[in-house]
Amino acid sequence: MTKTTNTTEKKSNRPTHTLFHVTGEGDAQNWTRIGAGWAHQDGKGFNLDVEMIPMKTGRFVVRAAKPKRKEEGQ
Repeated sequence: MTKTTNTTEKKSNRPTHTLFHVTGEGDAQNWTRIGAGWAHQDGKGFNLDVEMIPMKTGRFVVRAAKPKRKEEGQ
């Protein structure tokens, strides 16, 4: 029997990636967070939740999500 992977179930854990819209080049780059991504279990794709669609030209960049820092005193 072939094992199947449900790639639509993405909100059961924290995002594995962050989606950015990037404009400009070099030192003049502007990165704006516009969503989050969850890697598929098979490692061959992503599910993306896009919170904003940019109206400017630019490019989309998907980066590994950084772990959230704990607040002091917690």
